[in-house]
Amino acid sequence: MPDRLTATFSRLCTAKRKAFVAYIAAGDPDFDRSLEIMRALADLGSDIIELGLPFSDPLADGIVNQMAADRALKAGMTITRVLELIRSFRKTHATPIVLFTYLNPVFTYGFGKFHRDAADAGADGILLLDLPPDEVGQDPSLATGPELKRICLIAPTTPPERVRLLAGTAEGFIYALSRTGVTGAHGAPSANIAELVASIKTHAHVPVCVGFGISTPEQAAAVAAVADGVIVGSAIVKQVELHPDNPVEAVRVFTAPLIAATKKQGPW
Repeated sequence: MPDRLTATFSRLCTAKRKAFVAYIAAGDPDFDRSLEIMRALADLGSDIIELGLPFSDPLADGIVNQMAADRALKAGMTITRVLELIRSFRKTHATPIVLFTYLNPVFTYGFGKFHRDAADAGADGILLLDLPPDEVGQDPSLATGPELKRICLIAPTTPPERVRLLAGTAEGFIYALSRTGVTGAHGAPSANIAELVASIKTHAHVPVCVGFGISTPEQAAAVAAVADGVIVGSAIVKQVELHPDNPVEAVRVFTAPLIAATKKQGPW
């Protein structure tokens, strides 16, 4: 039986549809409403949910996601609580979950133990932002093992030989950055996305999804036209910040048109 990520992309390919990947910070603004947001995103049609582990020093994130992590930490989120959040979500939904995190909290928890516990809770993949695959080769204790699919990042500035390395070893899907910089909707996607995706696909055996700077249905449609999936993060997270009284409904209203624009695109 295929894993949830593989099964999801297989289903989308058959339906000639593109994937919509939604990012939120786990526990933002608190445990219960974060769970409601996850369920709402799944019910709207998000194909994959990227769940950011709150961390005190998120260097690759822009201010929106930094503040989301801060809200979650202040609300009492820990790795243990994140795993509880996933288990609660799994009681009602089968939408794949990819953990978006830095190495420090995972290493502190125990690298192997984290991967096993996260998979047991219901996570499907992991994107370790600051763990280059080269270092995994030098330290076997950092190998992810079979429990979670290893998602990799490829940027527009990644040298061709490194694109070949990353794309050839990626699992689940590839997260292609539409532009350089930190996360956030402050910059529109690059005009060279089609070229970037094509170059990655030359070496990839998994789908290529594109994120960074996507915040409107028009941008989502443009990216979906050339990629296998669209990733939206900061623009969704911003709704939680802007609408503290009802973040669930705000996320639902904002995200629905983005999903609709993504789903209209096909075939692969």
